[in-house]
Amino acid sequence: MIVLFCGLPGVGKTSLAKELAPLINAVVLSTDKLRKELLSNPTYTKEEKELIYNVMLLVARYLHNAAGVNCILDATFNTEESRENTRKKLDNISPDQIYIIECSCPEDIIISRLKARKGDYSDADIDIYRKMKQVYEPVKDKQRHISADTSRDPKLNAGEITTCIFREARNR
Repeated sequence: MIVLFCGLPGVGKTSLAKELAPLINAVVLSTDKLRKELLSNPTYTKEEKELIYNVMLLVARYLHNAAGVNCILDATFNTEESRENTRKKLDNISPDQIYIIECSCPEDIIISRLKARKGDYSDADIDIYRKMKQVYEPVKDKQRHISADTSRDPKLNAGEITTCIFREARNR
C-alpha cells in the first residue's frame, strides 16, 4: 500500500507518519529529508520540487512493486492537481492500494510547532506556512481518504488510521 500524507507545514504529518509506519509495516519517504540528502543548498524552485517528488515516487514504486514494501509519502501534496499527478505517476499500483491521510489542526498549534522547530529536515517557517495556506486545497476525492486531527496524540491517530485502513482492506 501507498499512503500519502498531505497538509500544511507544521501540522504534524511527519510525527504521525512515524507513528503509523510500524503499525502498517511501512517505510516513510519524506520530501524534506530527500531534499536535504540530495541537495546541499536547496532553492525550493518549482523544478526542484518536481525533482524531489519524482525521486520520492520512483523510490516508492520500486519498493512497492519490487519488494512489496508499504510506503508512506510525507509531503504537503497541497493541491488536488499535485495529488492527482501523484496518482497518475503511481499508475502501476492499484488505486485501492493508495490512501490519503489529510492532516489538520488549529492554526495556533501549527504556529507554536513552527516556532519550536529545531534540528529537523524541514525549513518551513511561519512565513512559508502562511504562503502555503493561501494555495492549499482540501482533499475533494473522499475515496480512501482519512482525515486526521493532528492536535490529538499521534499514537491515537495512528491506531485509528490503521483500523480504518485494515477495515477497508477486509471489505474489498
